[in-house]
Amino acid sequence: MMQFVLFLGVCFVLGGLAVASNPSPYYGVVGLVLASVAGCGWLVSLGVSFVSLVLVMVYLGGMLVVFVYSVSLAAEPYPEGWADWGVVGYGLGMCVVVVVGVVVWGGVGSLIDGGTVDSGGLSSVRLDFSGVAVLYSWGAGLLLIGGWGLLLTLFVVLELVRGLSRGAIRAV
Repeated sequence: MMQFVLFLGVCFVLGGLAVASNPSPYYGVVGLVLASVAGCGWLVSLGVSFVSLVLVMVYLGGMLVVFVYSVSLAAEPYPEGWADWGVVGYGLGMCVVVVVGVVVWGGVGSLIDGGTVDSGGLSSVRLDFSGVAVLYSWGAGLLLIGGWGLLLTLFVVLELVRGLSRGAIRAV
């Protein structure tokens, strides 16, 4: 099991490196999907299956929308792939940052925690299942503020990209 968790951690880091190396959106979404699936698999290995399922649905749904939007805006005739020198330079730089971080924190073994969210004592409810109920009961105000902020962001982005003749960015 420890090798599987380590494999998921390496896949998560490689997915993050694939996004951070700044390739074309066509290729960057592959790294984003890899990182999200590996992160959710890591959560499943820790015992938070419900949260992992919700996160994978939200991540993949949100990434699909962002991917379609960014591809429609950045339609490049010659997209930059992972084999281009600029992307390779970013990737190697990020690999150096990851290796330095692992060396500073004392190796990979000290980063893995074996804790789960199983409830203790006489309670029969797992903590990850009660988290959604707590989010909606205690965090209702924050959910409303977050939804309002997302709606405002949507309108701002739509106004900015409406076009040169009618949008906020006009040729003066």
